[in-house]
Amino acid sequence: MQQLAELLSLYPALFITATAILSLIIGSFLNVVIYRLPKMMENEWQQEYKAYFLSGSATAAAPAKFNLAVPRSSCPSCNAPVLARDNIPVFSWLLLKGKCRSCRAPISIRYPVVEALTAVLSALVAWKLGFGLAAAVLIVTTWTLIALTFIDIDKMLLPDQLTLPLLWLALLFSLSSSAFVNPGQAIVGAAAGYLSLWSVYWLFKLLTGKEGMGYGDFKLLAVFGALLGWQQLPLIILLSSCVGAVVGVILLSVQGKNKATPIPFGPYIAAAGWIALLWGEQITGAYLRYLGL
Repeated sequence: MQQLAELLSLYPALFITATAILSLIIGSFLNVVIYRLPKMMENEWQQEYKAYFLSGSATAAAPAKFNLAVPRSSCPSCNAPVLARDNIPVFSWLLLKGKCRSCRAPISIRYPVVEALTAVLSALVAWKLGFGLAAAVLIVTTWTLIALTFIDIDKMLLPDQLTLPLLWLALLFSLSSSAFVNPGQAIVGAAAGYLSLWSVYWLFKLLTGKEGMGYGDFKLLAVFGALLGWQQLPLIILLSSCVGAVVGVILLSVQGKNKATPIPFGPYIAAAGWIALLWGEQITGAYLRYLGL
């Protein structure tokens, strides 16, 4: 293991390539997480509801086992199991021309997009940071952010099952010499990230009587506060708000919906935070130089 670590450290190109290949495989797993985790949460909520409110009624049949491993992946159109040779990230989709081998029903292009995106973004982290603990933490962070992004797009939900472990990882990372901030700055950053959006949420709710965002957004910003400290939070909030506003207006216009239509904010926080992780200091420095400071 030590020899492998030394090899990856000495040859950056090898580390980047290995990261990209591993991340392609992880990207295939993230597709499973994106699809199944919300369903697992819904099943759990339903079981808790039945146990609490229907405890006196006849016992319902136990639901079929459903988690990240069971049942085996299958075609949603014909239920044919996905063969191992058809589960090679990106390449299987291309070889099959985006269609099921059994029934020729179309397979969503999002599957290879998630896989390729995971590989490319992870390789960028490896290229930027080089071999080490910081790169490992940010690569895992990248994988989690991709899953959170697509789940939020689909379900308007940022599951605690992903955000809270990521927050703990960020706080524990601050104990290492490779961290971007010390533990005190990480704790303050996490609190500042959470409370900043929490304050905006309640101010908006008091003024309008509506909920402007979800608690998952607060926790996600807390993750970046723990990784980078509170100093980078204004950049993340500014970038995510500007991009979210522009993209939101475009989507609403294209889809013909009104401004009251809810739009997930998590993807914009994730994108802005990821950019800040890699280039936040350069962006902030360039902006300050532009202002003559």
